[in-house]
Amino acid sequence: MNSPRSPSTVVFNTDRPVDDEKRRNWLEEVEGDLVVGEIAQLAHVQVPIHRHSRGQLLHASSGVVLVKTGFGHWMVPAGQAIWIPPGIQHAVEMMTDVRMQSVYVLPEAISGLPARPRVVGITPLMRSLLEEVAPLPHVARPTGRNGLLYELIMHEIPRLPELPLGLPFPSDPRLARMCRAFLDAPESRVTIDQWAHSAGMSRRTFTRRFKQEVGLSLSLWRQQASLFAALPRLASGEAVTNVALDLGYESVAAFTTMFKRMLGASPRNYLNVPAADGEQ
Repeated sequence: MNSPRSPSTVVFNTDRPVDDEKRRNWLEEVEGDLVVGEIAQLAHVQVPIHRHSRGQLLHASSGVVLVKTGFGHWMVPAGQAIWIPPGIQHAVEMMTDVRMQSVYVLPEAISGLPARPRVVGITPLMRSLLEEVAPLPHVARPTGRNGLLYELIMHEIPRLPELPLGLPFPSDPRLARMCRAFLDAPESRVTIDQWAHSAGMSRRTFTRRFKQEVGLSLSLWRQQASLFAALPRLASGEAVTNVALDLGYESVAAFTTMFKRMLGASPRNYLNVPAADGEQ
């Protein structure tokens, strides 16, 4: 026989604002290895810095979400997810109207859970599992078919493929200010020499320091930052041409090449946005 249902449910009402503090308190108190739920939020809603004792898999079933931590930002476009390990302080910003599904896992429930934040691809299997489980009222110890679905979700989390949608930030204040300014106004034609001069360093010192601070070359970091700027606009329906030119790319083809290299598909195919002149 199934365990009694919790007096609360994690199928949050999508027509009214969500009391995030009550929801977080409930998540800390509720029993069960796994808690799954879904929610919708309007664009520009921000969830302030908080942490969970459970790990969280946050899946953007529609829209684009930005997750911020003290050591990096992660962009989560529609159809992808972010894994947030337990205890990590993070804030969440809705870049567009979004619908999200979240899986909260006790750290001792299964081995092999990722130890650091990462954006991951949602496989067809995981998408089907979430669609089955997310609408259900919470049961601490589900049995039968539902128990098997919960168990499979836990086993699939460590297997989800990582995507290059993290944007680490340097701890050096000079470099951090430059990175934040670039994220606010990306420009593809800015050079390493210009960044080095602004930081008061030689080119060699700057490139070495930047790689030590963020683990990426400046070129790769700027490509990922350009994706951060582009994805919310593309998801809202803007033409690829407008986005590419605003980001400083000389042609749509150059922007599409970068996009394909980073995410494995053209903007049109990745987010089903309007095609641009010259896009393949």
